[in-house]
Amino acid sequence: MKHIKVGDLMTGDVVSVTPDTAFKDVAKLLARYDISGLPVLDEEDRVVGVVSQTDLLARTVPAPHPAREVGTPTGPPTADGVMSAPAVTVRAEETAADAARLMTRRGIERLPVVDEEDRLVGIITRRDLLRLFVRPDAEIRRRVDEEVLRGVLGVPAGEIEVHVVDGIVTLDGQVDLQSRLPALVSLVEQLDGVVAVASRVTARADDAPTTQAGRRREAAQW
Repeated sequence: MKHIKVGDLMTGDVVSVTPDTAFKDVAKLLARYDISGLPVLDEEDRVVGVVSQTDLLARTVPAPHPAREVGTPTGPPTADGVMSAPAVTVRAEETAADAARLMTRRGIERLPVVDEEDRLVGIITRRDLLRLFVRPDAEIRRRVDEEVLRGVLGVPAGEIEVHVVDGIVTLDGQVDLQSRLPALVSLVEQLDGVVAVASRVTARADDAPTTQAGRRREAAQW
């Protein structure tokens, strides 16, 4: 089955900075574009870190430090000094569900999207991922019919009725074997945009006893 990829949802036009971008300029960019973070790129457009609002706020809080010698020069803070590194990134070919899990696990709002050489190609945010759950019901129904029922399980057309309302899929009908019921529900649950699955599908034959009997016969031969 086809899953929505990060590349399908990402934004290609990305605001970024370099390690030597001044602290104040980073803050101005975050405010101007109303975003929570910026990727930091080296001279070859590789992502070397991410600087976020949290990083900037932490920099403004005075922290205890060893006493400096009088007259020791200190330069203005830059992105290099406040960024989080190494950056948490994702590839365009990874699934949107994988990106969502990574964001949740790491507690971040956005992920730089990189190519095989870690060069920036886009950005994906939590807002982008929310688009997975507002997919049209008609599209979800079509994918259940074409990709799950006929494409994977080979269920003849008309044997299972599919109803979708607000992302909730209801299934009615019959399949040939009992063992196919869990696979049916699992496959439908994996489709992008599906919120829940209610299955009233039954089986014409229960193949579990046959399997168990076969195992008993194999055991008896030994």
